[in-house]
Amino acid sequence: MRSKFYLACILMIAQSFHLFSQQINPYPSKSEIYKKGWIDFNKNNKKDLYEDPAQPIEKRINNLLSQMTLEEKSCQLATYYGHGKVLKDSLPTAAWQQLILKDGIANIDEHINNTPRIKENETPFNNAVAMKETQRFFVEYTRLGIPVDFTNEGIRGLCARHATSFPSMNALGCTWDKELALLEGKVEGKEARVLGYTNVYAPILDVVRDQRWGRWEGCLGEDPFLVARMGVAMAKGIQSEHVVSTPKHFVGYGDTKGARQWDARTDPHITPSEMYYIHEYPFRKVFQEAGALGVMSSYNDYNGVPMAGNYFYLTTKLRQEMGFKGYVVSDSYSIERLSDIHKVAADHKEACLLALKAGLNVRTDFDKPDEYIENVRSLVKEGKISIQRIDELVRNVLYVKFWLGLFDQPYTSNPEEAEKIVAGKEHLDIALRASRECLVLLKNDNSVLPLKNNYKKIALIGPNANSNAYVPTHYGPMDYSFTSVYDGLKNVYKNDPVEIKYAKGIDLVSKGWPENELIPDTLSANEKKSIKEAVDIASQSDAVVVVLGDGNSTSGESRTRSSLDLPGHQEQLLEALVKTNKPVILVLVWGRPATINFANKYCKAILSAPYPGAQGGTAIAEALKGNYNPGGKLNGTWVKTVGQLPFNVPTKPHANWEPMNNYSIANKGLLYCFGYGLSYTKFAYDSITVDSVNTKTGNILVGCKITNTGSVAGDEIVQLYVNDVISSTTTYEKQLRGFDRVHLNPGESKWVQFKIVPDDLVLINAEHKVVLEPGEFKLMIGASYEDIRLQKSFFVTGKFPQRSIERKEKAPVKKSKMMRDTDA
Repeated sequence: MRSKFYLACILMIAQSFHLFSQQINPYPSKSEIYKKGWIDFNKNNKKDLYEDPAQPIEKRINNLLSQMTLEEKSCQLATYYGHGKVLKDSLPTAAWQQLILKDGIANIDEHINNTPRIKENETPFNNAVAMKETQRFFVEYTRLGIPVDFTNEGIRGLCARHATSFPSMNALGCTWDKELALLEGKVEGKEARVLGYTNVYAPILDVVRDQRWGRWEGCLGEDPFLVARMGVAMAKGIQSEHVVSTPKHFVGYGDTKGARQWDARTDPHITPSEMYYIHEYPFRKVFQEAGALGVMSSYNDYNGVPMAGNYFYLTTKLRQEMGFKGYVVSDSYSIERLSDIHKVAADHKEACLLALKAGLNVRTDFDKPDEYIENVRSLVKEGKISIQRIDELVRNVLYVKFWLGLFDQPYTSNPEEAEKIVAGKEHLDIALRASRECLVLLKNDNSVLPLKNNYKKIALIGPNANSNAYVPTHYGPMDYSFTSVYDGLKNVYKNDPVEIKYAKGIDLVSKGWPENELIPDTLSANEKKSIKEAVDIASQSDAVVVVLGDGNSTSGESRTRSSLDLPGHQEQLLEALVKTNKPVILVLVWGRPATINFANKYCKAILSAPYPGAQGGTAIAEALKGNYNPGGKLNGTWVKTVGQLPFNVPTKPHANWEPMNNYSIANKGLLYCFGYGLSYTKFAYDSITVDSVNTKTGNILVGCKITNTGSVAGDEIVQLYVNDVISSTTTYEKQLRGFDRVHLNPGESKWVQFKIVPDDLVLINAEHKVVLEPGEFKLMIGASYEDIRLQKSFFVTGKFPQRSIERKEKAPVKKSKMMRDTDA
């Protein structure tokens, strides 16, 4: 059976050789190394331990390490970005034997994935063949034949030209659907595997704590439990397809000072306990429960120590406490930032030393890695770091490659399967499900929605009504079939006597953007004319659907804002439409929460669509008409003004509250709380139960009955919160500790059950120990953070084994001096 398998591999290599024969002539296939049941990677015509699939992984790694030179080991500690980024060639050429690649490389990132458009990514088949050919260079034309790990982004679907396009991570968070997160992970993993990518940089586990942050749209939410449960499911999905999940960014990146990005600091406003409760929590769960074998370190520092050189976090926390077994990659340029930005190293060589000593395995940046690799070699030769330490770091990289099976079958891509399954109907249906489930109904006065056929003339207005600017290609597929809201409405009403007229009304942002966010400017003559055209159409209609919000220019990486108001002059368009006295329904396509106070007061209905993906227009149109009942919930807190920030959950008692008076806007409440979302139907909560109580350990089962009391089918997201009533140190007033998305037909009831475990109840005491204290715990089940329907208490009498979160810092590095290695 195995011999047939390897014969098939050889045949596929031959096919790829034929397809790109002109470009790969410098590298004719070395078919003689492919033996029956094994591959002669080092070309010595004997089966070495590392080449023997029957041997344990540790023995294979030891054998391979013993044969590696310093040059080969150092190359396993760096990334080479692929074609269009750093590599000039899409396929191996004769020049590759003159590159540092001749000694191998840890991984190649984003190779022929999206841009530029070339023959090699013209079809999924071509993409898969080209990846196989690239791998063949490393297997057949490097001395030891160590395969490369092909890494790629995957936060809106796999970042490959033809992959399935999904909504953003932000949208996935608003679905509160763990099963869907698992399915999305499986789709990404399956498409990656057949295309030849073996490692996906997903999910993002940053717990975003400031609504101004540009990367809110790339995060699952502001609550660590929500991020953890969705993250665990997605990581499990990816790795179930034997592809590595590499979550990011480790750790604390979601709460940088003032929501700033890149070089922003996280100290001193985050305490060690907050790091433990909030920012470390999702990573801990994903490593321990999903077994994710990758992680990307973040840009920020904490307590004065940048993460890229932070031994406490990259080794003590990550490996010793969380049990991480894979390899750490740097976020781009984060190692060089140690010297260039953070100023904790004198130069790039000293920065390299700090990263190696801290436990960072693989340097990643958008330039050639030659300088870094040469620095590694020099540091060893100069005695600044031991070869044993290098071996430890290389061992982690090799472990991942053996786990992937690259030393048994290095050619993971399958051109024929890629052509069949990449963006196939099954995968597109899962993506459409995500587009539907992320929709959150925020307001619905007098049940104006669903529209059904109640309005014969509908005006569709707004910059996001007929645009794909909210389907960012950054970190996602480039070629996809896009459906706008306009196309979606046209389609759902194609057999009905309903007229739909469209006008853009205003651009997403105005000419002075983003400067006019600070100093508002007036409408231009063209904008006044365009708004008038929209108003004229609205005045002649029975109802107005206005699609506003965010796009590439207002939300995303490096797009932190100082305001949460609608960008540009969108508010002026909305005000003009409301003055028509027609029922105005706002569809808000957003990358971050918005202070839509005017809309909340004057629009008849508001449908929230958090970057709903390429099929978002279809999902929105279905929800507007009533073919789909929106059931998503908000993954964060929506304030009334940016001046209320910071405002998030979980929160310590009264930290989000102020006595009612006439002197402060901070007490005026929220637009919408965490976990908020309406439906076209109603749900009743009753019969809370607490079963299987183990008062000594804190293991319990909590349940309740949910009933659809309305007339249409719908989804309810049931949320369980826990409060430690009396504790030795302050704890959060409500901690999310369970949620479930339940579909119910009219009149149908279901029992929902949650499991509470000791780790859900722990706190950090005054001695900086993680403990479970005996006492009363209050259970709260409801439809949102504020809408609690059921409550019940239980008591714990036992104690949880203590563990410390105290820091064990290493001696500081003296400026401009190299440290001797003390860790090997």
